[in-house]
Amino acid sequence: MQGFAGKVAVVTGAGSGIGQALAVELGRRGAKLAISDVDTEGLAVTEAKLKAIGAPVKTDRLNVTEREAFLLYADEVKAHFGKVNQIYNNAGIAFTGDVEVTQFKDIERVMDVDFWGVVNGTKAFLPHLIESGDGHIINVSSLFGIFAVPGQSAYNAAKFAVRGFTESLRQEMIAKKRPVAVTAVHPGGIKTAIARNMTAAEGLDAGEIAQMFDKKLANTTPERAAKIILEAVRKKKARVLVGPDAKVLDVIVRVTGSGYQRLFSSAMAKALPNAH
Repeated sequence: MQGFAGKVAVVTGAGSGIGQALAVELGRRGAKLAISDVDTEGLAVTEAKLKAIGAPVKTDRLNVTEREAFLLYADEVKAHFGKVNQIYNNAGIAFTGDVEVTQFKDIERVMDVDFWGVVNGTKAFLPHLIESGDGHIINVSSLFGIFAVPGQSAYNAAKFAVRGFTESLRQEMIAKKRPVAVTAVHPGGIKTAIARNMTAAEGLDAGEIAQMFDKKLANTTPERAAKIILEAVRKKKARVLVGPDAKVLDVIVRVTGSGYQRLFSSAMAKALPNAH
C-alpha cells in the first residue's frame, strides 16, 4: 500500500494491456483512479474490475491526440477528486513499415499518439501535480526508445522522443525544486494487444507480424509489468526497464554503442517481413 493509498492516479490507454494492469494494481494498493481510452469496451472491463475491488474510479473516453479535450479532462479530474498525484501516460499504437514505403500520414499518426499524447498529458496535468505537493509523471516509452530496429522507424522515433522529453523534464523538476518526480518506462516484449492492433505499410501482413511478436518476443505479462513499474514509481526511479529482453538489450547498446545496429540489422531484416 505504501506510496499509493489515497493517491489519485490517472491512467491513459487503460482499456487493455499495461494500462489496464496498472489501473487494477493501483486500485488494489488503495489509489483512486481516473482511467481513459478510445476503446470504450475495454475501458468498461477495466472499470468493472476496479469497482469489484472497491476502488473509486472516474471513467472517460479520451483521445490523447486531442489537446483541448485533454486540457479539459485534466481540470475535470481535479474537480472530481480534488487533487491529482500521478499520471501514467501509457496510451500508444504500433506501426510497421520501412521508411521507403511508409506514408507521411502513418508516421504522423504514430507521433501524434505515442509522442504528442505523452506531451499533452504531461502539460495538461503538470500544474495539478505541482499543486498536489506530491506529484509523479510516468511516461511509457519502450525498449524501442533505447534500441532501434528496421521497419520500426516511426515507432522508434516516437519512443526515443518520449525518452528525451521525459529525461529533460525530470531534470527541470529537480533544478526548479518542483514537488514532481518523473519516471521513464521502457517495456520490452509484453503480452498486450498493441501488436495485434498494429497497422502496417502496404504489402505487409500486420497479422503475421503480430503473431510472430506474440509467439517469439512477448515474454512478460501485463500484470508483471505493472508490478515492476509501480515498484519503480514507489522508489521514484528515473528509469525502469521492464522484462529480461529490455535489460539484456540495454546492456548490449551500452557496450557496443552504435555497433548494435550492424549486429542486429541483418537478423531483424530476416525475421521481419518486408513490404515490396
